[in-house]
Amino acid sequence: MMKKTNIGMVGIGMMGHGIASNLLKHGHALAVLEHEGNQPLDALKAAGAQSFTRASELAARSEVVILVLTGSPQVEAVLTGADGVLAGLRPGSVVIDCSTAIPSSTVRMAQAVAKAGSTMLDAPMTRTPKEAAEGRLNLLVGGDRDVFDASRALLACFAENITHVGAVGSGHSMKLLHNYVSLGSVALIAEAAACAQRNGVAPEVFVDVLAKGGGGGIALERLKPYLLAQDTSGLRFSIANASKDMGYYQTMAGDAQAHLAIAAAVLATLQDAQAKAAPGSLLPELVSLLGPAAKA
Repeated sequence: MMKKTNIGMVGIGMMGHGIASNLLKHGHALAVLEHEGNQPLDALKAAGAQSFTRASELAARSEVVILVLTGSPQVEAVLTGADGVLAGLRPGSVVIDCSTAIPSSTVRMAQAVAKAGSTMLDAPMTRTPKEAAEGRLNLLVGGDRDVFDASRALLACFAENITHVGAVGSGHSMKLLHNYVSLGSVALIAEAAACAQRNGVAPEVFVDVLAKGGGGGIALERLKPYLLAQDTSGLRFSIANASKDMGYYQTMAGDAQAHLAIAAAVLATLQDAQAKAAPGSLLPELVSLLGPAAKA
């Protein structure tokens, strides 16, 4: 039987809520941090979750602290800020960062956690809130192999595919590589779809031909509902978050002195779209933002 663990979670957004639900379903003792950015906590509290208003107090009662935050600035603030996790973290604890973050920041935070007598895994996710609720996320994990092995059963409560990538920071590196390829593919298809509209190619023909050839794949399938029916449900990921992730990729590639001309073009496309779009606009809407309506 899996050991029941005292877990603290910071970041109960669309992804974090599904993770928290599955941890409770597996019998773990869960505490969550109250925050205005959370999804409603009623169902979690009804299932036994406690809530805290200070990250230091949450950390003090937890053997494992899981972070599901927007990015590196939020992770650094939650860990090292006044009344942050490190102010209450017990020696021998494990911090698992499921956020999307800049690898160099992750390494610094892991060093701070180590100074507090604990260890850190970076375990960013792929897939969507639907898979989070189903306990079927993919995790890309960086960190000490023994700590990873000891944590694997816990991670399996909310993940279907769990890959140990390498040393701490490498999970976030792989996530940014994954997101670059994924977001780049979506941006490319969206731009092509906008060009198809300008040239009188019907959306259903565009989708059908790509699907039967080299343009087929997950990116097309996620854009397909929007291309055919203006339905954003296939890819509920904001343009703002896509821009943030591509900016992180730029930082990582720059740190490594890697080639990034194509990445720079994807980022510029997303940033331009974000400037034109309403707050909260989703990535499939990139097709319309690049389409005939955007023509001067």
